[in-house]
Amino acid sequence: MTRPLPDLGLRALAVAPLLLGCVLRVDDVALRLTEVEAYEGADDPASHAFAGLTTRNAPMFGPAGRFYVYFSYGMHHAANLVCGPEGTASAVLLRAGEVVAGLGTARSRRPGVADVRLARGPGNLGACLGLTTADSGLALGSDRADLVAGAGLEVRTGPRVGVSHAAEVPWRFWLAGEPTVSAYRRSPRAPVR
Repeated sequence: MTRPLPDLGLRALAVAPLLLGCVLRVDDVALRLTEVEAYEGADDPASHAFAGLTTRNAPMFGPAGRFYVYFSYGMHHAANLVCGPEGTASAVLLRAGEVVAGLGTARSRRPGVADVRLARGPGNLGACLGLTTADSGLALGSDRADLVAGAGLEVRTGPRVGVSHAAEVPWRFWLAGEPTVSAYRRSPRAPVR
């Protein structure tokens, strides 16, 4: 059964699990979202917006329904969907998905990779969709990008991947039994509790 699209005016923690199963399209590639993580701005020490507004993180501060894309580790573009009231810097990191349209284009952007791994991990997802930092601020509902509601599915939750602050917070959400979900890796910089 298809459920309605999540209200992106809500904060990331409420929106994140509702994005799972939705289909995100950018240009000619579409994927079904299978894994996401919530980041809550000034209330979240793992968020890029925790220390406040910068040129880099400005798209996170709204309006909702736009992309915040950043360059990670000098080699990957990771995409977030901005949500929440304008000014709150609430966003959902898109961690993994299953390519459901534009498979040829996705394969050309990630040559030699098995289809199930094309969009596994945030940098790979960004590559499949062809996103770069130039796409920060791109709005859903534009000619280039949209989001379609998905089916209600079994959602799991656990700690976020690779963050050194608030590493134990269970704000990572994924579809149970989905092979496109990335492996959990705790950051080696995260304090052991």
